[in-house]
Amino acid sequence: MKKAFVKSYGCQMNAYDSARMADLLGEEGYAATDRVEEADVVVLNTCHIREKAADKVYSELGRLRVLKGERGQAGQDTRIVVAGCVAQAEGAEILARTPAVDVVVGPQSYHRLPELLARSRQTRVVDTEFPVEDKFDALPARRTGGVSAFLTVQEGCDKFCAFCVVPYTRGAEVSRPVAAILAEAERLVAGGAREVTLIGQNVNAYHGAGPDGVPVTLAGLMRAVSRLPGLLRLRYTTSHPNDMGEDLIRAHGEIPGLMPYLHLPVQSGSDRVLKAMNRKHDADTYRRLVERVRAVRPDIALSSDFIVGFPGETDADFAETMRLVADVGFASAYSFKYSPRPGTPAAERADAVPEAVKAERLAALQALLDGQRHAFAAAMVGREVEVLVEKPGRHPGQVAGKTPHLLAVQFDAPATTIGTLQRVRVAATSANSLFGERTHADAVAA
Repeated sequence: MKKAFVKSYGCQMNAYDSARMADLLGEEGYAATDRVEEADVVVLNTCHIREKAADKVYSELGRLRVLKGERGQAGQDTRIVVAGCVAQAEGAEILARTPAVDVVVGPQSYHRLPELLARSRQTRVVDTEFPVEDKFDALPARRTGGVSAFLTVQEGCDKFCAFCVVPYTRGAEVSRPVAAILAEAERLVAGGAREVTLIGQNVNAYHGAGPDGVPVTLAGLMRAVSRLPGLLRLRYTTSHPNDMGEDLIRAHGEIPGLMPYLHLPVQSGSDRVLKAMNRKHDADTYRRLVERVRAVRPDIALSSDFIVGFPGETDADFAETMRLVADVGFASAYSFKYSPRPGTPAAERADAVPEAVKAERLAALQALLDGQRHAFAAAMVGREVEVLVEKPGRHPGQVAGKTPHLLAVQFDAPATTIGTLQRVRVAATSANSLFGERTHADAVAA
């Protein structure tokens, strides 16, 4: 049997797209493998958000070139596919730099993958168009996605932040119809999913057509999805502060299955830097937004994204970011040094921050954020929490799952608890996980 190896880089959107490409290849007779050495088709689904992400792809392609040659000498054909955002942004360059690549396909065209693979036997292929047809209509039905599953509801972004390539690699904001999303969610639940995360580059800008053709907001969509029998939990990511409408804020207090966790990127605490980033909000607007969300859901866990060393960022600007973090308090966060992406406005600026300064600021920020993250986790010790069990744990007799606040938990229980909610008293924490004891032998009622 033919085999396919699919590797995903970057965000949850890429994880979703990788799963759909695996589904496509499965329809063509390819069995999934986690051993690249035995794969007849290798797909790298790439991320272009940061320079290092793109560099990793080219490094991986160098290793695959050698592997392809070795397999060829043994009479085995290997097709190498570069998909995703690096493919969209650098299609021609990929072919020029890496002769071993057979197919380059952008994130809006991967539904054509079987056709592109067939064409690649005659000539190398690049498809980075933004097709008129809806790729989701061309994709096969979802296969079982596990206890927790991602579901793309929106793609693209119209915000044009000065540092970001997404509007260029993913295109304008497009929302899937409510009916299509509900149908996919129903299939996921039927396949065993008990938690669904609705995802998009700017998911809270969702405005898909409802049954009557009238656009529905993300809050309205989540109300519909949350009513599906068998679905225990609902989440969404990633959001932009400017699209956090009042109905979405209220949803956090009104939809029982919507988990108390919100990833809301702010990027900087400096109004001057935020303006240069073209974020179209200031730091105090973000603070007030957080206050409104916490008013309806006091126990919510907040997560965010931060960029340090954006061109022109001063010590005073960075101090404002540290002040915002101290004011808000985050359960988790992602922080990075600014990385110029070709084609974005920020990449043209001449006032780059020295790498040493960026590194120093990042270390200070991450120390503050890590302290908040550990404090949030430590506050769970002694508390009883509901855990959605997702998989076997690290040790025999152990299972692992997530709390409503997206904290990983390990505890002793039989594998039959996978897919159920269990009450667990947290006993200890480690760097990245909680450890607890099950307090009831029966699953929590859905």
